[in-house]
Amino acid sequence: MHSTPTDAAHEPVETLHEGQWLRLSRRGKWEFAERTHGKGMAVIVIAVTPDDKVIFVDQYRVPLGARTIEMPAGLVGDDHAHDTLASAAKRELVEETGWEAGRVDVLLVGPTSSGMSNERIAFVRASDLRRVGPGGGIDDEDITVHEVPRADAPAWLMDRQAEGYELDLKLWAGLWMIDRNPDGSPAG
Repeated sequence: MHSTPTDAAHEPVETLHEGQWLRLSRRGKWEFAERTHGKGMAVIVIAVTPDDKVIFVDQYRVPLGARTIEMPAGLVGDDHAHDTLASAAKRELVEETGWEAGRVDVLLVGPTSSGMSNERIAFVRASDLRRVGPGGGIDDEDITVHEVPRADAPAWLMDRQAEGYELDLKLWAGLWMIDRNPDGSPAG
């Protein structure tokens, strides 16, 4: 038996608070966050160097009060009106890691936290990489780039967690999609 949609879907959205980057909204009894910049989309970039190392980044994340290990990622359209998923992925990869992708493939788009936010994220596989800069992010991002041999990546991540880093759970989906498409077929 399927449940029926609530009447909340037909109610107007009320703004509870709006900051520079986020808006807290309510529809019916449901409170949720929305981004005030960009297209409500983000990209996560799955990238492996020519010598078979997975690219990870770490940076301090204020909401968690800790450094996190993530794959390169960023917002779509926050400062670029004509941004696409592919152009945002290419830009973020260069800014955060110093690697440029000759090719990017959008693999899958879905919600980041469907009970809390309307934001969606796209997994993008980057290939044909070449080093073009140092990375580290822009402004005050203070990003550290890690290039980890693919075979060692899961154990390396667990070692970082033991050291106190927070791990973005999307990392495991990204590792799986290095060699596979979302339907399980081999990456081509």
